[in-house]
Amino acid sequence: MDNVFVYVEIEGTEVQEVSQELLTKGRKLASQLGVELHAVACGTDIKGKVESQILPYGVDKLFVFDADGLSPYTSAPHTDILVNLFKEEKPQICLMGATVIGRDLGPRVSSSLTSGLTADCTQLEIGEYDDKKSGRHYDNLLYQIRPAFGGNIVATIVNPDHRPQMATVRSGVMKKEVYSGTARGEVAYPDAAEYVSPEAFAVRVIDRHVEAAKHNLKGSPIVVAGGYGVGGKEGFDMLFQLAKELHGEVGASRAAVDAGWVDHDRQIGQTGVTVHPKVYIACGISGQIQHIAGMQDSGIIISINSDPDAPINRIADYVITGTVEEVVPKLIKYYKQNSK
Repeated sequence: MDNVFVYVEIEGTEVQEVSQELLTKGRKLASQLGVELHAVACGTDIKGKVESQILPYGVDKLFVFDADGLSPYTSAPHTDILVNLFKEEKPQICLMGATVIGRDLGPRVSSSLTSGLTADCTQLEIGEYDDKKSGRHYDNLLYQIRPAFGGNIVATIVNPDHRPQMATVRSGVMKKEVYSGTARGEVAYPDAAEYVSPEAFAVRVIDRHVEAAKHNLKGSPIVVAGGYGVGGKEGFDMLFQLAKELHGEVGASRAAVDAGWVDHDRQIGQTGVTVHPKVYIACGISGQIQHIAGMQDSGIIISINSDPDAPINRIADYVITGTVEEVVPKLIKYYKQNSK
């Protein structure tokens, strides 16, 4: 009762990284609240194969639902499992990845349980809330923090009266860490047939294709990112050359992606990928809040911008004032000289 739950995504028998990130955050929230961290994983032939990928993140109790028809993912059976399990367990918080699966499953579960759901959170914290209209005071609510109104403000959303408090978080926003403390590590294997109606299996996946990632933007230690100030595809050619020399990856702001200068899968920010590189080189990026949400936790931020007052310069560790055309070729030249 009142525990923190994380829905764990499974691809075959592989636990997805976003779920491990949420388990890390869920452990911290549960410890702060003085409750347990529970997790639920659903799939086919996963028993004995996923536990070691989940329990090290501080899980006190793991529910593993292993049955035919639970993988590949379809909406109805996973919804039935979570709705019925949550009616029994009555968690106060449920976290999911803001993935294709989480975006489908989260609203279905929250609607069935008449609870709230905040999508694409960039931060999760515990705090208090005073409802001025009713005069009520609430302790230990989940602050669900995300950019709003097109990214012009950062909104803190609370759900005082309905449970569970549900939030989805994009991959890469939270950092995954193996838990150094002690957790119970109990594993339960409920019978899926007691939670899922036969009708839920009416839809079955006949064929399925998963496209492999073309790059490792999220995991790269060095990211060279370009914005509208790069000027065009030719400018991005320079960024790709610099990234090659640095053994890094190329990212982009939404403005550059919308202009058609680079593929959408390289977009960094609220509506793209969140990255945590050791070095982030922002080239011609103004630094609107939507973009900063996806790279603000980088180790070292270097800004190359012709505008000395660009918003991104406020969070940059180093600022180079100048155009991309002037600065980037020099970076490439001198890095080549110094790396020989």
